[in-house]
Amino acid sequence: MPSYSVTVATGNQWFAGTDDYIYLSLVGSAGTSERHLLDKPFYNDFERGAVDTYDVTVAEDLGEIQLIKIEKRKYWFPDDWYLKYVTVKTPIGDYLEFPCYMWITDEKEVVLRDGQAKLFRDDKTQILKHHRRKELEDRQKLYRWAEWHPGFPLSIDAKSHKELPRNIQFDSEKGVDFILNYTKAMENLFVNRFMHMFQSSWNDFADFEKIFVRISNTISEYVMQHWQEDFMFGYQFLNGCNPVMIKKCTELPKKFPVTTEMVECSLERNLTLEEEIKQGNIFIVDYELLDGIEVNKTDPCTVQYLAAPICLLYKNLEKKIVPVAIQINQTPEPGNPIFLPSDAKYDWLLAKIWVRSSDFHVHQTVTHLLRTHLVSEVFAVAMFRQLPAVHPLFKLLIPHVRFTIAINTKAREQLICEYGLFDKANATGGGGHVQMVQRAMKHLTYSSLCFPEEFKTRHMESSEDVPYYYYRDDGIKVWDAIKSFVKDVIGIYYDSEEMVCEDLELQAFVKDIYVYGMRGNKTSGFPKIIKTREKLSEYLTVVLFTTSAQHAAVNFGQYDWCSWIPNAPPTMRCPPPTEKGSVSIEYIVESLPDRGRSCWHLGAVWALSQFQENELFLGMYPDEHFIEKPVKEAIRKFRNTLDEIASAIAERNKNKKLPYYYLSPDQIPNSVAV
Repeated sequence: MPSYSVTVATGNQWFAGTDDYIYLSLVGSAGTSERHLLDKPFYNDFERGAVDTYDVTVAEDLGEIQLIKIEKRKYWFPDDWYLKYVTVKTPIGDYLEFPCYMWITDEKEVVLRDGQAKLFRDDKTQILKHHRRKELEDRQKLYRWAEWHPGFPLSIDAKSHKELPRNIQFDSEKGVDFILNYTKAMENLFVNRFMHMFQSSWNDFADFEKIFVRISNTISEYVMQHWQEDFMFGYQFLNGCNPVMIKKCTELPKKFPVTTEMVECSLERNLTLEEEIKQGNIFIVDYELLDGIEVNKTDPCTVQYLAAPICLLYKNLEKKIVPVAIQINQTPEPGNPIFLPSDAKYDWLLAKIWVRSSDFHVHQTVTHLLRTHLVSEVFAVAMFRQLPAVHPLFKLLIPHVRFTIAINTKAREQLICEYGLFDKANATGGGGHVQMVQRAMKHLTYSSLCFPEEFKTRHMESSEDVPYYYYRDDGIKVWDAIKSFVKDVIGIYYDSEEMVCEDLELQAFVKDIYVYGMRGNKTSGFPKIIKTREKLSEYLTVVLFTTSAQHAAVNFGQYDWCSWIPNAPPTMRCPPPTEKGSVSIEYIVESLPDRGRSCWHLGAVWALSQFQENELFLGMYPDEHFIEKPVKEAIRKFRNTLDEIASAIAERNKNKKLPYYYLSPDQIPNSVAV
């Protein structure tokens, strides 16, 4: 009688093993085997990290093995099992691989296909077509779209982490408990003694050092030492947490009436302001999005303030970007003066602090939350709903959505919900952050997620015109590496443009993103259909880059740039000055966050800047969803390219006082998971 050798691999996660009854059936083109009991309680098989092998004898030849069925039956209490993969050696010596990489929960049967990636058109038998169709039907019941707030991208239909499908939950919910992590962060930073001291002001700038953790030779310490200097203020628009706002000024807006006379002492080329603009030396940052946003009123004991500043910057003869004019609100009027470097020291300093605070709000809510977290969740939910596990694009995308839906669900549960942690320290808490996302959705376009295009829109693409823009320079290298990898994979499975057009599962994935993610907004520029391999390559590059590199660039520098509170105040407690010459050091300190809010802010930026335990960085794919040699070769080539980029960045950063490493591939997690 024919005999098959079956190898079963259990995951390494905590509690991945099981003591339940495990059965296996083989489904072949000529018949289906009986259920074979592989393990029963106390046999010590299927323990965490185990690889167990069994001989399965069948009554007659099954023909070509098409599916395997794994069935788990409860022994005593619910005992989830993480199955990595099954391999089958046939009687004639062929090896078949069946990737799983899923939790098997309750008393369920899981049906696995051979690991070779297949498009819908490649499936010729009814049994495979039926399996493919049923998998998507089952997934679409599990992964449902829901509207968290009007105007937001749709998200997963789950009110809490425990409501999520088991396979997208964190291995340990404790690891992503925001309340626990923020409190733990404050303990680690030795600031928990201040965390309840709301309404209690600091005495002076030096007083902030009581909660500042000095880590020798780090960016955060350098920021603390130099934050008041104009070069440091300008540098952050290029390489800080939010390096996406600055654009070349081609014409001064009427609402910002800066004149040559105002700024001539800052201009170094003996040119008028208009001439400097024509030569491409003037840049602008406009926080118009914040104009009219409701300020946080959740604490009746503390009045908080927001502004919507406009900042003009200048590329000096050293090719450094420095500020030359700041208007703290949008409407030019006597009570809203334009502040200048030539003004009194504290006037100018407070104007810069207002810009830094506004930048913090836009960074957290738009650059970070909307444009990486929420957009990545759209990609993830659409993938689970429309791409079966056998589809090559599912195999390509699955490492890049790991834990993304889980972290966002946890954020909606604890962080950005009503009365959540975001309300504790941020002036945009209490609903302002919701208004910001709703406004920013109108400007969320496909081209703005295409990394090279985004710089062209802001006229910031030239390294000669704008040097030292490491976010741009490193990001372009990573974008190109990802696009080359994606092209290689697409070339393996799509021989023609017709194959792209005819792939109904791909087209359903793209349509889901447009209809539910972008809410069917035509002005978003998101495609509803993809017709060419070139467009598909670009589209998937947007997905992979957003979920990995873009999130890394705007997330992991938060402690570096925001831990020194005066450099990134999460709230302001006094209104902006309405005249020049009235600002004192005491007024600035009273304006800055109190001791309690400072500590919650510090705990937040510390916790958000930490990698996950056992983090998987860009190009690391330990779960082998792809089994084909050409794809494995493409992955190897991708990793080599990423290693070269990381080495070049490390070499450039040597001896730099301000190294830029957020887009070094060895610092870019595969997915949005924190």
